[in-house]
Amino acid sequence: MRIGKLALVSAALLSTLSASPARAAKFTNQFIEFELPPQWQCNLEGAEWVCQNTNEAKKKDAIIVLAAKLKGDQDSLDQYLAYLKNSKTYTSVQGKTVKSEVKYAKFLSLNGQSWIDALHLESEIPGFFTRYLATVKQDIGVLITYSVNKGKWQEYVSDFDALVNTLKVFRKAGSINVQPAEKNLFDQKIPSEIQQGSVFPTDGIQGGGNDQSQRPKSGGEAVYLILGAAAVVLFLLWRKNRSG
Repeated sequence: MRIGKLALVSAALLSTLSASPARAAKFTNQFIEFELPPQWQCNLEGAEWVCQNTNEAKKKDAIIVLAAKLKGDQDSLDQYLAYLKNSKTYTSVQGKTVKSEVKYAKFLSLNGQSWIDALHLESEIPGFFTRYLATVKQDIGVLITYSVNKGKWQEYVSDFDALVNTLKVFRKAGSINVQPAEKNLFDQKIPSEIQQGSVFPTDGIQGGGNDQSQRPKSGGEAVYLILGAAAVVLFLLWRKNRSG
């Protein structure tokens, strides 16, 4: 009986320790395809796709927004590069004037497609980095942005690098859900109701989000916790069997 109980406990622990991490999912719409980070999903919000973590505790860390429009006179890679080389000035939801800091803006080739790749600090949300990837495909302009709390950047950079490396753009035949030609592709990327809602709270965002209480435990910390719990269980079983 004692051996049976110990075997069951050991099997449960091995199962927990060897459990594989969540797999990333492929997202595809009418003009773009890429690998989403694990536990993320995308929803259509008006003419834009908004992608977020399904974990409520992590929703305010980062957001991906996809936009497309019919090609107009202002839609070319050179014009996108010129735009993204400049700082962006706007008024935050708190009523403060914010000017973004340009980290870089350059051409990038991804899976046979030329893109403009740029990184700004505080260009969309105060206290957040935003990376832009913009291109033109046939008669449409396409933009994908991801905004990450600057205090959480290192936690998300590998997931978003995987997203970028799998990024593909195309133009499906027929009518697709895009903005009109006269629209500026870089206007209103992050819906205002999201900035003003619970996903990105208006208080404390200027601090960069260095909230250590939300820092996920590393793999080493998780293993120590599991082994500690196992030791307690085994000790209690041993004491019970000895007393019996």
